[in-house]
Amino acid sequence: MSKFLFSEFEETSPSAWKQKIQVDLKGADYNDTLLYTTNEGITVKPFYTKEDRTNLKVAATQKASYNICQTILIVDDKEANDLAIDALKRGANSIQFIAHKRFDYKTVLNQINFNESIVYFKVIFLDADFIIEIDKFINHKNCFFQIDILGNLAEAGNWYISLKEDAQKIEDIIATVDNSISISGDLYENAGANIVQQLAYMLAHATEYIHVFGDKVASKLHFEISVGTNYFHEIAKLRAFKLLWKSLLTQFKLEEKEAHIFAKPTLRNKTIYDYNVNMLRTTSECMSAILGGATTISNVSYDEIFAVKNEFGERVSRNQLLILKEESGFENANDFANGSYYIDSLTEQMAEKALAIFKQIEKGGGFLKQLKEGVIQRKLKESASKEETQFLNNELILLGTNLQPNKDNLMHDKLVLDPFLKQRNIKTLFPPINRKRLSEKLEQQRLKEEKEGE
Repeated sequence: MSKFLFSEFEETSPSAWKQKIQVDLKGADYNDTLLYTTNEGITVKPFYTKEDRTNLKVAATQKASYNICQTILIVDDKEANDLAIDALKRGANSIQFIAHKRFDYKTVLNQINFNESIVYFKVIFLDADFIIEIDKFINHKNCFFQIDILGNLAEAGNWYISLKEDAQKIEDIIATVDNSISISGDLYENAGANIVQQLAYMLAHATEYIHVFGDKVASKLHFEISVGTNYFHEIAKLRAFKLLWKSLLTQFKLEEKEAHIFAKPTLRNKTIYDYNVNMLRTTSECMSAILGGATTISNVSYDEIFAVKNEFGERVSRNQLLILKEESGFENANDFANGSYYIDSLTEQMAEKALAIFKQIEKGGGFLKQLKEGVIQRKLKESASKEETQFLNNELILLGTNLQPNKDNLMHDKLVLDPFLKQRNIKTLFPPINRKRLSEKLEQQRLKEEKEGE
């Protein structure tokens, strides 16, 4: 039927479209008016045709539908278990536990069915014996440990203990524990890296583990990625990373294993003023994560940056994912982007540019060496500063903050948590990579004006 319907129409070439657009511009230059270049150096055109098709094909995740995850900070073991059981009853099918110290894992995991649920442990400490003990207790493939000594080094500026002891503990862990190393790609997004930098640094970060610990570690790696607000570009980012990871495994002559991606919305663009807009941002970001092929998605609450975790915020964030899955047709949307001329073009450009940066890092001695020399930190700072300047000049918009701010929205007495970058006065091996939100400077000025107006 499609051939019958369209056979009477002549095919229009890209040059014909461009000529028609040029006429409609009435003398304005096509390149200056309609083409724009992103911070990554990617040129975006006003239209795409089949000539832009790259024949890229990114496989859907092994499980057709994405996992909905609830993140729980372990403060009280029994309470953490209660929250997990409640979240699983209300639609989540995976849990991320965050722990800053040892906990009673038997209490925390009570009544959790690992045949039906995936559990992630993000431990902010390094204890090989404890990790191995938990893994033996669970004894299931649906258990992931988000341990990253290189990510901790990059963010803290120090090893947990020392290079030698950290490496030995990781050796002990990967010798017996599957799914034991997580690449903290979310750090780069939240520190202000552009998309191409994020891809390159994640790839170099993962490669460093392979260089240091050998081929055996590759199958144990999975990835934490933060998703930003540029809808189509973020879809392409996840797809580009899958291609890069597959290419890297092929280059190392290792068994191809699809990248397991644990995605969360970024905090970099979240705001304390007009904070309900954060729900719109996270919805868009979760959609990008789904269409990009994330394995598991853990949403963040609209008040994540300034309020203690609460039942309402957590329920809303979980329900955003449930609505997308059950009511918006996103349940099996992991490969919907395949064949999109625009997204394919973005994916290819991102992958090529990220690969060029990755090669520079490897040529410069690898991820760890570049980190110790401050090269990566410098590049990140340049990218973040550029983005922050665009924000302050209203070239990059956050609705309710630098566009149409509500002057009656007062936040001074509503901040339970400190939402700003904290200065750390400790000795470090090198300057750490800092997570910082875009709107911090502007928000601090508004809070100062609130106090002065009291």
